[in-house]
Amino acid sequence: MRYLMRTHATGLIDSIAQPSLDLYNGEIVAFETSKRPVFELVGSMLKKALARLASHERPMPHSDQGWQYRMPAYQRQLRERQLVQSMSRKGNCLDNAAMESFFAVLKSEFFYLNKFDSVDALRDGLADYIHYYNHDRIKLKLKGLSPFSTGLRPWLPS
Repeated sequence: MRYLMRTHATGLIDSIAQPSLDLYNGEIVAFETSKRPVFELVGSMLKKALARLASHERPMPHSDQGWQYRMPAYQRQLRERQLVQSMSRKGNCLDNAAMESFFAVLKSEFFYLNKFDSVDALRDGLADYIHYYNHDRIKLKLKGLSPFSTGLRPWLPS
């Protein structure tokens, strides 16, 4: 799932964010940005997310039915790691509620509160926000801890 972001300097879509959310602890596992919706945006994010897994771990990646998730290259990366792909039913946004919730938080806590004069400022700010979101921002459902401080990271080797 992608999120389109505009800088204030141009008012145009200047960057597209592609995050990967771990539903176990709410952590953004990997993200990537790009100026255009190209496959490399998703492919690079997936490589980053897969690199964090131990060889025996088999999470189930879930996405909407976007063209990038149906591409043979994306599906091949999943098959090579023996992962089963899950996709939303057509027209059912409820399947993506967790990701939509993250985007709502991202907009209210980061995007609407800042002005970005350049694409680089936007990307740097996004990286800083995701670090804050993972390491410092507490969640009630995690009993007042941040996703990273919970120790609930099953993808880390023991």
